[in-house]
Amino acid sequence: MDDRELLKVVMGIVGRENCMDDCAILPCGDQVMVATTDMLHRTTDFVDGMNDWQIGWMSAAVTLSDIASMGAAPKYLLIAVGLDRWEQLAGVMQGAQDCCKKYGAAIVGGDIDHHGELTVVTTGLGLVDKQFLVQRSGARPGDLVCITGIPGQAQAWLEGYRQYEKVLFEPQPRVAEGQMLARAGVTTMMDDSDGIALSLYDLLGVNECGFSLSSDKIPHPAGIPEPQAGELALYGGGDYELIFTLPKELHPIKGVPYTVIGEVIPDKTVLVDGVAPARRGYQHHWT
Repeated sequence: MDDRELLKVVMGIVGRENCMDDCAILPCGDQVMVATTDMLHRTTDFVDGMNDWQIGWMSAAVTLSDIASMGAAPKYLLIAVGLDRWEQLAGVMQGAQDCCKKYGAAIVGGDIDHHGELTVVTTGLGLVDKQFLVQRSGARPGDLVCITGIPGQAQAWLEGYRQYEKVLFEPQPRVAEGQMLARAGVTTMMDDSDGIALSLYDLLGVNECGFSLSSDKIPHPAGIPEPQAGELALYGGGDYELIFTLPKELHPIKGVPYTVIGEVIPDKTVLVDGVAPARRGYQHHWT
């Protein structure tokens, strides 16, 4: 059992339409408010070697990344911290505060309690004009499949390539890029925090078309031999880049570094070099 299978339980209760995007979508005058929440734990998310400041930074960054994937500007963050050691609080809060300040958001509330392991829950709110809201659905055959940055670097650290520590410990949500892409007219967008392959399967679930990638077009983390670098780029999680689809006539989008890695196809399937990739990446599992 994994988190995507369990999501079907939630869909059966609250409705599939409320579980299709990185954020909930709420009317807000001429704009749309997007809302999202994340829960991170010491044992599953905060790796050995991270300091308290980095834990706070990551906790805020993952939520701001979801807001960025909708083309929205982050505005507010609520943060609840479950502490096994009270001494961690100042560092965690300072890291979250610094991340929010960098990306234009403010911490406006939260909660503190005692917990068996360090746990941080962040809830983010962002705003976007209605015409620039981007959802996971909307891909059209012929669109280009693109990604910002270089995928696989965070997972590379976990596999021993220590030059990528900052990518994993201090992720940089693509807030400005998300807004620029939205205004340029991308048709779908989400972050790739669970890896490219799983992200494409997620997009497949809400679109009536498919996605075909070429492995030689996907950027690979430097300094890692093949085929490991290619595996990391396709399946590695934790990078918080943006994967999006773009009408060909809008390419290139000036001011946003990105790579075209494939194309949207009529057939409802995910392909890499003509073969369906494994449905794997960063997931929570229950046995």
